[in-house]
Amino acid sequence: MVSINIGEDNPLCLLLILEYNKQSNNNKSIIDIKLTKGKETSVQLENVKLRGDIQVARFIARLITNQNGGRNLTGDSPIIKTEVDHWISFATSSELQRQNGDEFTLSLKALDSVLALRTFLVGNSITLADVVVWATLRGCNRWLNSLNSGNKDHGHVKRWYNFLTCQPEFQSIEKNLSKKQSKDTNNSSNKMKDEGKFVELPGAEEGKVVTRFPPEASGYLHVGHAKAALLNQFYQVTFKGKLIMRFDDTNPAKENEHFEKVILEDVEMLGLKYDIFSCTSDHFQRIMDQCENLIRAGNAFADDTNPELMKQQRETREPSKNRDNSIEKNLKMWEEMKNETEYGKKCCIRAKIDYQSDNGCLRDPVMYRWKLESHPKTGRNFKVFPTYDFACPIVDSVEGVTHALRTSEYHDRDAQYYWFIEKMGIRKPYIWEYSRLNLQNTVLSKRKLTWFVNNGLVDGWDDPRFPTVRGVLRRGMTVEGLRNFIIAQGSSRAIVTMEWDKIWAFNKKVIDPIAPRYTALSRESAIPVHVVDAKEVKADAAKHPKNPDIGKKPVWYGPNVLVEREDVESFVVGTDVTFINWGNLTITKIEKDENGKITAVEAKLNLDNRDYKKTQKVTWLADSTKAAPIPTLCVYFDHIISKPILGKDDDFKNFVNKNTRKETAMIGDPCLAALAPGDIIQIQRKGFYRCDKAYLPPSIHTSKAAPCILFFIPDGHTKELPKSGAKADKNSKTPAKGKGGSSSGQSGNKKKQKQASEAANANVDSEEAKQIYAKVTEQGSKVRELKAAKAPKEEVDAAVKGLLQLKADYKKASGKDYKSPSAGASASKNSNNNKKGDDKPMSDSAQPKDLYEKVTAQGDTVRKLKSEKASKEEVDAAVKVLLSLKAEYKQATGTDYKPPSGAGGREKGGSGKQEKKGKPPKEKAAQISAQAKGDDGKAAKKQTRLGLEATKKGDLAEWYKQVITKAEMIEYYDISGCYILRPWAYGIWERIMAFFDGEIKKLGVENAYFPMFVSQSALEREKEHIADFAPEVAWVTKSGQTELAEPIAVRPTSETVMYPAYAKWIQSHRDFPIKCNQWCNIVRWEFKHPQPFLRTREFLWQEGHSAFSNKPEAEVEVMQILELYAQVYEDYLAIPVVRGRKTEKEKFAGGDYTTTVEAFISASGRAIQGATSHHLGQNFSKMFDISCEDPNAPGEKLYAFQNSWGLTTRTIGVLIMVHGDDNGLVLPPRIANVQVIVVPCGITASTTDADKKAILDKCNDYVTRLNAVGVRARADLRENYSPGWKFNHWELKGVPVRIEVGPRDMKQKQCVAVLRYNGEKKTVGESDVTKSIAEILERIQSDMKAKAVKDLEENMVVVDNWEDFLKYLDQGKIIQAPFCMETEWEDWIKKNSARDQDLEPGAPSMGAKSLCIPFKPLKELQEGQTCVSGCGKPAKGYCLFGRSY
Repeated sequence: MVSINIGEDNPLCLLLILEYNKQSNNNKSIIDIKLTKGKETSVQLENVKLRGDIQVARFIARLITNQNGGRNLTGDSPIIKTEVDHWISFATSSELQRQNGDEFTLSLKALDSVLALRTFLVGNSITLADVVVWATLRGCNRWLNSLNSGNKDHGHVKRWYNFLTCQPEFQSIEKNLSKKQSKDTNNSSNKMKDEGKFVELPGAEEGKVVTRFPPEASGYLHVGHAKAALLNQFYQVTFKGKLIMRFDDTNPAKENEHFEKVILEDVEMLGLKYDIFSCTSDHFQRIMDQCENLIRAGNAFADDTNPELMKQQRETREPSKNRDNSIEKNLKMWEEMKNETEYGKKCCIRAKIDYQSDNGCLRDPVMYRWKLESHPKTGRNFKVFPTYDFACPIVDSVEGVTHALRTSEYHDRDAQYYWFIEKMGIRKPYIWEYSRLNLQNTVLSKRKLTWFVNNGLVDGWDDPRFPTVRGVLRRGMTVEGLRNFIIAQGSSRAIVTMEWDKIWAFNKKVIDPIAPRYTALSRESAIPVHVVDAKEVKADAAKHPKNPDIGKKPVWYGPNVLVEREDVESFVVGTDVTFINWGNLTITKIEKDENGKITAVEAKLNLDNRDYKKTQKVTWLADSTKAAPIPTLCVYFDHIISKPILGKDDDFKNFVNKNTRKETAMIGDPCLAALAPGDIIQIQRKGFYRCDKAYLPPSIHTSKAAPCILFFIPDGHTKELPKSGAKADKNSKTPAKGKGGSSSGQSGNKKKQKQASEAANANVDSEEAKQIYAKVTEQGSKVRELKAAKAPKEEVDAAVKGLLQLKADYKKASGKDYKSPSAGASASKNSNNNKKGDDKPMSDSAQPKDLYEKVTAQGDTVRKLKSEKASKEEVDAAVKVLLSLKAEYKQATGTDYKPPSGAGGREKGGSGKQEKKGKPPKEKAAQISAQAKGDDGKAAKKQTRLGLEATKKGDLAEWYKQVITKAEMIEYYDISGCYILRPWAYGIWERIMAFFDGEIKKLGVENAYFPMFVSQSALEREKEHIADFAPEVAWVTKSGQTELAEPIAVRPTSETVMYPAYAKWIQSHRDFPIKCNQWCNIVRWEFKHPQPFLRTREFLWQEGHSAFSNKPEAEVEVMQILELYAQVYEDYLAIPVVRGRKTEKEKFAGGDYTTTVEAFISASGRAIQGATSHHLGQNFSKMFDISCEDPNAPGEKLYAFQNSWGLTTRTIGVLIMVHGDDNGLVLPPRIANVQVIVVPCGITASTTDADKKAILDKCNDYVTRLNAVGVRARADLRENYSPGWKFNHWELKGVPVRIEVGPRDMKQKQCVAVLRYNGEKKTVGESDVTKSIAEILERIQSDMKAKAVKDLEENMVVVDNWEDFLKYLDQGKIIQAPFCMETEWEDWIKKNSARDQDLEPGAPSMGAKSLCIPFKPLKELQEGQTCVSGCGKPAKGYCLFGRSY
C-alpha cells in the first residue's frame, strides 16, 4: 500500500493520475493507495520524502506503468521518457507559472506550434506530459480567460485542451473542481461577512474592478504584506474582477532576484491567484517619456542641489536655485543624467508642485535620480530610475487599475499621486485607504527587519521570531490560520495594534483538530517508576482522541516507565494515578534521598478501576530498549522587541530583547523519530509544536544522535512558557491579560517599572546582602563566559550550581529574589555616585578608559580572526578574553560596554537619535571633528564611487560583481545569463587563445569551424551522452513567422555535429589521425543563478576533437593537452593547479576517463575545475561509425580511439577570484592587455605650455621605447581627470605597473614605477627604463605565482579520518584523503559533509565532492589503509575533495 498526503494546494496532476489508477472494467484500483489530508502533497519512500503535486504524480504514474493492466503514462523508450520529462520542465517553468505578458504568450505559442500536427504532446496516447501541462493551464487564470474569450489565438492548444477535458478522467476532476470552487467561494464570502468588516469600494462595477499588489523585492513578505495581498484578492473575487501582481523594482540598489523568487513562493503559499504579472521596469521607457513631457511642459525641473541641502530646503520651505531654470537648461541637464556624465550623476528631476505647501509630500518631490547599480532585469539600458511615487500612478493607469488599495500611512502622498495623474492627462484610478496591520512587540519595517538580520540577532528572514510570512510559518502558523486572521481584520481604516495572542488563537482553531498527540518529558526531571506487575507489551493508541482519521500510534507498556518530577511530587502512597493511554495505577512506594528528593517510585496496576474523574493525570514514557525514548529539544521564543508599543520617538534598538530563545532538553516518544520538518504535533499537557529538524539516528562515526528539534507554537492563551506537572499547575496562576499583555507573560508597563525600580534600588540591602549580590553578578558573568567559550559540560554545570547556590543565599539574606541590574538601574546608580562627590563621571576615569580601549582592540582582533577563517580554538580563545574584558569594564563602570559609534563600520545606525536632538558635549564634538579629518589634520575628501564598495572577505559575491563591472570586464545584457565581454576581458581571452593555439598547432592540430545548429534527430543519436545537457538545450523553432519543420538545437557541445563528418573523412587507416579544434561559443540554458564567467548561458571556449588508430597515441595526446592547460594557468595566469584524473562519477559522460586541472579560490574556500582533457575510447566512434578496415585484420572494422578537450572563458573568472584584492583586479603581466600605464603628474594651472608639452612628450617617449622592446605600454594623457583619479582607475583595472612622470622626475632624468600587486614604488633611471621595467614585469609574474602557490599549499591538507575531514572542510580547505573510489561512498561523503550554515553570504552550503585523483598526491598510501568515509573498504588512493563551483 502507498500512503499519500493530499495537501491544501489542490494537486490536480496527482488527482488526475489517481483517476488512471482505476481499472477500466471494474473501477478497482491498480495500485493500493491510502489518501490522508495534510498540509502538503507528499509521499514517504524508504529513504526520501517526495513533496509537491508533480513529484508525487510522477511517482504514482511510474508505479501504474509497471503494473499489469496499468496505462503507460511515462513512456516505454528513453526518447519518449525524455520528451515527457521535457514537458514537465516546460510546465513548471517560471514563464508559464508567472503568467507574465510576453513570457506567457511566447510559451503558449511554442506549445501551439508543437500541437499543430499532434493530438498528444508525446506519442500516440495520453501521457504524464499531457496531464501535467493540462493541470498547469487549468490553474492559470489568464489561460482560462483566454479560453472563454472566443478569440482565435492558440487554436491548437485550445483544441488539445478541450479534447482532454472531454476524457472521462478529466471530466471527473472538472466536476469535483467546480463543486469545490463554488463551495470555497460561498464559504469565503460568508466567512468574510461574519468575521471582518469589508467596506464597499466607491464606483466599483462587477466585472470591471482591477486591483494590484505591488511589493518591492527588497525583503521577505511579512504579515502586513499578507494582509495587503489578501485584501486586494477579496475585492477581485467579490467584484469578479482582475488582480495584478506587480514588482515595484524602481530602485536597482534594493531589487534582488532572490527576494523576487521567495515573494512569489510566499504569494503562492497564501493562495493568491493573480491574473496578470508585471514589473514596474516593464514600463521604464514609458515612464521616462512622461518625465520628459513634464519637463517640456514646465511642470518639472532638473536640480543639482546637494541632497543634504535639498532636504534642509524642503524642511524650511525654500525654493531650489534651479526651480526657475529654462526648459532648455532642464532638458540639457536631463540628457546629462541619461548619458551618465559625472555632472549628470549629481542631478535629479523634481516635480514643480508647491515648495511652500503644508503637505511635505508636495514640496517639489524627486521624480528621477541616477543609480550606479545595474538593474536585474534591464541591466544598464537605463542609467536613471524613477521614484516609486512617480512611477506608481503611471503604471496603475496604464495597466488598467481601477482601485489602488493603500494603507493610511500613504495618505499625505495621495495629493501627489493625483497631481501627477492630472498633469500627465492619464486615466485616474481611485485610491482606497485601509489601516496598516500593527502588531505588538515587533517591527514590520523592512529597514528595521534587515537591521536584525545584518546584526545576527536572528537566524535569517525565516527566523521564528520574525513577523515575516516564512517566519510565522516556521514557528507553526498555518496558511489557513494566517488567512483567517487577516480576513477577520477586514478593510477598516481604524488603526489598532494587535496582540500576537489573537493571531495564534486563530491558528489553534486550525491545528487543534488535526495535530497528533505525542509525549515528551524533561530529561533532567525524569523519575523512574517501577510497575511491579506490568509486562512489556506493545499496543496501538489513537493519535488524536477526537479525530480517528489521524490514525494510530504504537505505545509500549512495561515494568519500567518514566514520569516527570513535577508529577511525582504530587503522588501519595495508596492513591490511584491515571497514566494517560494506559489506565489507573496505584502508588505503593516513594523513595527519597537524604535531601528529601524523590529518586524512584513503585506502583502496581489497577486497570479495572476506570474512574478517571478525580484522579491525577500524568504523561509517561516506557523505559525500554525495545522502544527507547529519542533525544528531543523543545525551543521557546520570546518577542524581539521588549516594549509592546513603540512610540513615535522611540528608537527600536533601545528595546531589542536579547534573550529571546530558550531550549529545553527532552526525551521524546519513539514515534517522534518519524516526524519530518514542518509537521505540527501536540505534546500532551505541554502544548503544540512544529518540527523544525527531524531526528537523525546515531552517526556511525560519532555515535551521537541528532535530536528532534521542536518549536513551541503559542496558542493564544498561554501567558508564559508551558510547565509540566500537576504541582506546577496547581501552584501557578496565569497572569491576567492586560492591555500590554503578551505571550511572554508581561503584564504591562507598571510591572516593568516595578522590576526596574527593584533592580535599581538593590543598594538599599544590608552589607551582607550587597556582598552576596556582587558575587551573584560576578558568577553570572562567569557562567556566560564559559558557555560562550563552549567549555566542557562538567565545568559549566559546576559554575551554574554555584550560581544557583549564591542566588539562594542572597534571597535568604535580603528576603527577595536576585534581579540583574538593568541599564536604567545602572544609570541611576552612576548618577547617585556622581552626586556624592565625584567631579568626573566614572567612564572618564583612567582605568575604565584603558579597559574601554582594550575591549575595543580585542573586539577588532576577534573580527579579524573570523574574517581570516582562523581555527576554531584560536577564535574561541580570543572571544573568551573579550568577554572577560567586558565583564571587568562593567564591574568598573556599572554599565555595559558599547562600541564606539562608527568604529569600523560596526554601528550602522549612526550615533543615535538622542545625540541628534541636542548638541553633543565638547569631548564628543572634538572627537567628531577629529574623525572628519585625515591623519594630517586636513579635511578628508568625500569618497567617490570610483572604487569598490565591498570587500573580498566581507562580501565576496558583491565584490566580484563590482570588480567585473567597474574594471570594465563585463557589461550586463537584457537576456539573463548572457553578458557582453568588453575589450579588457576579451583581450585576456585573446592572449590565452594566442598561446594555446600556437602550442596545439605544434602538435599537428588544425583549426576548423562547425555549424552551431544541431538537428533534433542528430541530437537524439547521442541521447545518452546529451542527457546531462538535455534540460539546458536551447531550441530554435521559427524562421520569421514560419514554423520550422523540425526544431533545431543551439549546440550545447559539438560531438553530434563533428563526428558524422569524421565518419566521412576516415575511409582508410592512412587517414588517421584527425586533429581538429574550433574556437566558438556554446549555449547551455542553465536554470541555476548565473554568474559572469563562472556560470553563464552562453560562453566562449575551444573544443578539440581528435581520432587515432590506436589507444597509446590517443593517451599521449590526452596528457600533452592537459599539460598545456596547466601552462595556461601556471605560466600565464600565475595560478597553480592540481593535475589529476576524475572519478567514475565525475568523468565526462560517454568517455573512458577524464583528466583535469583544478584550481583553488581561498576567498570562498572552494575549488574550481580549470580545464579537462578526455579520452573517449571507442564509445563515440562506434556510435557514429568512425571506422575503416583494420589493416592487421582484413575484413574487420577498426574503430577510432578518440579524445576531446576544452578550455572556456571560466579561466577569466578564476583569475579575478584568485588574484583580485579590495582595490580591484590584479593582473599578471603576461596576460595583461596593458602591462604599463604612464601617467603625467605635477601639471597645474601655473605650468607653462612648454613644460606641459615636455612632460607629455616624455610620457609618449617612454611608451614608444617600451613598445619597441615588446612591453605593452600606454599613456593616459586625458586632461579632464586628475592624476589621483587615473591612479585609482588603472589600479582598479589591474595594470601591473604604473609609471609616474613629473617635472622633478624629468629634471633628475628618472621616473617612478608603482607595482600594482604589492604597492611597491621604485625609482627607475630614464636610460634604464626598458631593461628595468622588463625585469620588474618578470619579477611580478613570478612573485604572484609564488604567492598563489603558497596559498594553495596552506589550504590543501592531507587527512586520514572523517573527523579531521569535516574539521578542515569547514575551515574552507580542500582535502586529500584515502578513498575506495566507489560511487556509493562518494555520494555518502557529499551528503554527510553538507552543513546547515552558509559558506558565504548568499551562497548555500554544500557537501564535499571529489575534485580529482591527483597524479602526485601529497602522501603515499599506506598498506592496509581504509577509506576516509569509514565504510571499512580498502583505499585505492588519495582523492582530492572539497566544496566547488
